[in-house]
Amino acid sequence: MRTFFLFLTLATAQELPSTGLLLDLDATKGVTLAEGGKVISWQNQVATSPAKIFVHRDQGRKEPGSGCPTLRNDIQALQHQPALVFRQQELVCMEEDVFDSLTTGQGHTWMAIIAVHQQRAGLKDVNSFFGNLRNGGKYEGVWGCVNDDNTLWWGTRNGLTFGRFDANNPQLLGPKLASDTFYLIAGRMAAGQGDVSLELFVNEPKPVANAPFPVNPQANPSRMTVGQERDAIEHPGHESFDGEIARFLIWNRPLSDDELQKAMAALRKKYLKP
Repeated sequence: MRTFFLFLTLATAQELPSTGLLLDLDATKGVTLAEGGKVISWQNQVATSPAKIFVHRDQGRKEPGSGCPTLRNDIQALQHQPALVFRQQELVCMEEDVFDSLTTGQGHTWMAIIAVHQQRAGLKDVNSFFGNLRNGGKYEGVWGCVNDDNTLWWGTRNGLTFGRFDANNPQLLGPKLASDTFYLIAGRMAAGQGDVSLELFVNEPKPVANAPFPVNPQANPSRMTVGQERDAIEHPGHESFDGEIARFLIWNRPLSDDELQKAMAALRKKYLKP
C-alpha cells in the first residue's frame, strides 16, 4: 500500500476561497493505492475539516475490492492530468453528519472537474458522481448525476416527499456532456429558510439552470460519497457513474458571485483546455 503524491501546477489555496472550505479532493494528492493500482482511500486536503478521508467499501459487493476506483496518472492521456477513474465504484466518507448542514439552511457551493464515459446499465438516468442521500426513508440530501446519455443534472432532496423529482426534490438539467472531455461543473445553494435558490454552472459562472428549493431544517442526510449518490451498501454501483474525477471541492456556504467567478477562473485555467 502506498500513498500517491504528484506535484503539478494547480489552483493554489490563495486562488480559492478558504472560508467555509469543507472538502478538497485532489487526484494529485493523498491518494492511497493497493496492489493492482486500486484506490483504497482519498485524503481531504482541508486539514481542519472533520471529513478527513474517503475510503473504499466492500460491504454489499460479491468481490472484495471491486468497488475501488483506479488512478490514471499518465499525464499524456486525457487532457494531461491525473484523475480517479470510477466504473460503478465509490469512495465514502464514514463521518455520518459532517455534510448534513449543506441542505438544511446553511447553503453550500460545490465544484468538480469531471469527465464522463459511456454509462452502463443501472438505475435508469441515475449515474451519480457524488451525493450524501440518506439510505431509506425519503432519501434527503444532495446529489450530482448524469442521465444515461450523459445529460448533466443535479438536485437536492428535503425529505418531505418521496417523489424522484417534484417541488421538494428538484432536478436542474444541464447540457449533454461529451465523453472523455473534462468539464468544470459547479452548483450553488443559497442559505436561509423557506424557498432558496439552486443554480447549476458548466465551465462559466453563468447558471445554465436554476430552481427554488424548500429548505427542511429537520432533514437528516447521510455520508458523503464520490462516484455514487450515497453509501448504497444494499446495491453498490447500481446508481454510480462511469467517468473520472480530477478535483472535487465543497464549501459549506454559498460563495458570492465574485468568489464564484474567481474560483471557477482559477480551476478552468489549471484544468481545462483553452
